[in-house]
Amino acid sequence: MRKRGPVVGAPWRASPRRAVPRIAAFRVPRFAAPCRALHRRAAPRFASSRRAAPRSRPGSRPAAILGPFGARLAYPGSVTPSLRPAPARPRRRALVAVIAAAAATALLAGCSAPAPAADGRSLVPGVGSGVSASPELAAVSPAAASVSGGDVLTLTGTALDGVDRVTVGGREAADVTVVSGTEVTAVAPRTAEYQADSGEVVAWVGDEQVAAEVAPVVQYEVRTGIDRQLSYALKHWQREDYNLDEWGTLNPVGGDCANFVSQTLIQRGWEMTDDWFSYDQSANRTGSWGYVPAMDAWLEANAEQYGLTKLSSEQRDQVKVGDIVMFDWERNGTNNHVQIVSDVVHEADGSISILMVGHNKDTDFRDFDETITVDWPGGAGYFWSIPAA
Repeated sequence: MRKRGPVVGAPWRASPRRAVPRIAAFRVPRFAAPCRALHRRAAPRFASSRRAAPRSRPGSRPAAILGPFGARLAYPGSVTPSLRPAPARPRRRALVAVIAAAAATALLAGCSAPAPAADGRSLVPGVGSGVSASPELAAVSPAAASVSGGDVLTLTGTALDGVDRVTVGGREAADVTVVSGTEVTAVAPRTAEYQADSGEVVAWVGDEQVAAEVAPVVQYEVRTGIDRQLSYALKHWQREDYNLDEWGTLNPVGGDCANFVSQTLIQRGWEMTDDWFSYDQSANRTGSWGYVPAMDAWLEANAEQYGLTKLSSEQRDQVKVGDIVMFDWERNGTNNHVQIVSDVVHEADGSISILMVGHNKDTDFRDFDETITVDWPGGAGYFWSIPAA
């Protein structure tokens, strides 16, 4: 019996369950030197295995050479076999899966995109012809206003729909109205001291200030008789600012309140008459100019000429800036004090506060109600309303 070499493999057997057969194990005879030499030349070397390549039977399909992890490298049969790995089907399948996932994501993004706003503006920034921009204030007109306020301002810009407040020079404007997304109107407030000044216009959405590339500014001007009256009053209400060179002071002879009110009426546009005048720093004057009871009587006598209306404290909703306020501290029918209305404030609770400017006591915004309840408890007051000018 012939001697056989060591078993290095087993006879190749086809497996019906696999498209790629296993490496067949077979025996290599010791005397088959040419075959062993060919086998050595044809078999690839691997670092992890020194097994020889399988040998196929005549007329049968050669066994596949498998690499690490079962990858098919080539079929033996040539002197220099190919070491090309099998096609990477799993990698191609993964690529197809990635492409399909990307397409599905794009489709879902299209389905979940926000619908356009009711006015046709896109809610996605930068998309569509009507981009929903951030609010921005561009301009205000007119560019000038009265120091007493009351002028209607028109603010223009973009995305102003949410504007609910407007300030001018830090003071709240009234009657803020959103006309459209590009236009808002508001009534200008007075200046703080009725002096000519400029005020920056700021629009607000809640507590957020609306941006403006260049902040619009309103130039306040002294235009009307009321402007001149209040501008003068707020400039000379303090004792160190009395207009002594022109009108002097009557404090040494009983009080300067009527003298000061008469000065403001001259600034408003009233002219001195034969029964209402003051000269030589008030050294030469009528009682109606500098004495409260005489002034009240003179106003009563000339009410029709000046268009005056007498108003009680209950009629304060008709009181205006620049009106005259008379006080009777003892309620005995003799007036003791007089001032000028410097502001009418409509409070949040619906009440109306009347503020006053005058001499003795020297004040710029004295509260009417506090005067007759705290300063002079039980006192009374009423108003002479002057037509706007």
